[in-house]
Amino acid sequence: MTNNTKSLSRCAFAAAGLWLLILSETVMAASVEVTDAWARATMPGQSVAGVYLHVKSTLRARLVGIKSGSAKTAEIHSMSQENGVMKMRKLDFLDLPPGETVTLEPRGNHVMLFDIRKPLQAGERIKLTLVIEQEGKKINVPVTAAVRALTEQH
Repeated sequence: MTNNTKSLSRCAFAAAGLWLLILSETVMAASVEVTDAWARATMPGQSVAGVYLHVKSTLRARLVGIKSGSAKTAEIHSMSQENGVMKMRKLDFLDLPPGETVTLEPRGNHVMLFDIRKPLQAGERIKLTLVIEQEGKKINVPVTAAVRALTEQH
C-alpha cells in the first residue's frame, strides 16, 4: 500500500466517523419537539421579555440553558404565588419527562430574556437555542418564536 493510499484510507475513515457523529446529533435533536413558541411584544425602553413554548422529549431530558442573539442573557424562570405575592425565581434546569409536553407559559415556568437588544415588535420573529441535556450529552435545539401584540389574548 502506498503512502497516498494510506492517506486516502485515513481520510475516508475520518470522514465516515464525522458523518456518523453528525447523524447521531441529528437523531438526538429529533427526539425533542418544540411547538407554539412566542414572546410578547415589549414597550420602548423595556429591557426584559418573556418567551413561552411547549417542549416534548421522547427521551428523559432536561432543559439546562437558553441562548438568544436577541438578548444579552437568557434564563429559565418559574413564577409562583406565595402569601398573595407573585415570586419569580431562576431555575438551573427544567425536567422534561419522556413523552410528556412541558408548557412554559405566563405565570408559570418560562424563559426570561435580559438586556434585550431592541424592543420586540408584534409580527417579528426571534431566534433562540434551547440547550437540552439528554443521555449525558448536551444538544442545541433551534427555536423561532413569533412576537405577539401586547394586547393579544393567549
